[in-house]
Amino acid sequence: MCLGIPGQLKEFSDVHEHLARVDVSGVTRLINIGLLEDEDLKPGDWVLIHVGFAMSKIDEEEAALALASLQLMGRAYDEELEAFWSSKMASESSTQGG
Repeated sequence: MCLGIPGQLKEFSDVHEHLARVDVSGVTRLINIGLLEDEDLKPGDWVLIHVGFAMSKIDEEEAALALASLQLMGRAYDEELEAFWSSKMASESSTQGG
């Protein structure tokens, strides 16, 4: 399963033509945009990023949906971890006679 994270293009790098800075939920990252050289990217555009590479250009609505989905997955993961640790502690407590 591949997980793509939306980022908004902020600026192109002076170091290499295939590098650009993007904002990913408030964190600036340097990514490779070489796979999208035919997309006519400009600051403000949204891209879907996977392991440091822009895989596709997306619109703002698609970016918002992807971010909302990632937040839901994160909350579900946190809830699962909390339930696991709670049940593990309860299980250990009952086996130790406490």
